[in-house]
Amino acid sequence: MTRSILITSRSFGTGNEDTCHTLENAGFTIIRAESQHDLHELSAALPHVEAWIAGTGPITEDHLAHAPRLKVIARYGVGYDAVDLAAATAHGIIVTNTPGANSESVADLALTLLLTALRMVKAGDNAVRRADWAVIRGREISSLRIGVAGFGRIGRSFAARVSGLGASVLAYDPLISEVETLPKRHARAASFIELSACDAVSLHAPGGQRLVDATWLHSVRGMTLVNTARADLVDESATADAIRSGLLTSYAADTLDTESHGSGESPLLADDLADRVIITPHLGAQTVQAIDRMGVAAVNNVLLVLNGRSALNPVTV
Repeated sequence: MTRSILITSRSFGTGNEDTCHTLENAGFTIIRAESQHDLHELSAALPHVEAWIAGTGPITEDHLAHAPRLKVIARYGVGYDAVDLAAATAHGIIVTNTPGANSESVADLALTLLLTALRMVKAGDNAVRRADWAVIRGREISSLRIGVAGFGRIGRSFAARVSGLGASVLAYDPLISEVETLPKRHARAASFIELSACDAVSLHAPGGQRLVDATWLHSVRGMTLVNTARADLVDESATADAIRSGLLTSYAADTLDTESHGSGESPLLADDLADRVIITPHLGAQTVQAIDRMGVAAVNNVLLVLNGRSALNPVTV
């Protein structure tokens, strides 16, 4: 009987490591599908697959009910909030992820977005295209107090980068005491309310919560906000209003809420905000090195489970 693995990550196998060849060498047939996980599209493949290397789309009870042979879902990346973990457990399916595989690449992008916003690169580029060479003044990282919301691997990597450039760093994470000092982590622990006094804040927290809302934004003054984590951390309408009122100087993100909802246009894409809002299309993990690390980790998890062994990175048991 043919043994099949479903792959719905767009970038899987596109780095230097031939992860597809590894799976085929192990005797598996690869089935490719889109990362949105449309159930109608997947209905023909799901009954036959033993493993699923999953993209960012939702995986629900309805998906799993169509996959009686499925033994492991390997999230290609860190986040697994789109997977119904309770349903997976009920079906006896192991869920894994690839922690740390894209930490450095996402931290690089967060720094890139911060620098781009602080030095008004987008506004400057737009001005030159209008033949306007007027000077636009920015700010230096070394003069700033920068907040990091979410102090896991990515948050710590980002803190190390901006600290190395001379910034003072405050770190918020529910798992860290607010009085704790973090000398080896390039930061001082703080509450999320305290971060509102920072010159810039970079979000690295898990999704499923709203951190940036109208109340919090009304306490900031001229802040640059960066989000390379999850769109639902931010109230986009309130953020657009805060930019217009000057509470936020700029917003730079690698995601938008409309991407996951698939309808409407984000208020952050309004024409009058074009110079002060920077949006990239999920570039965080898109480096050759991160793709290879995520791919190798996902394949290792899949092959271990399918060979009756424990996964290296389980998120369910």
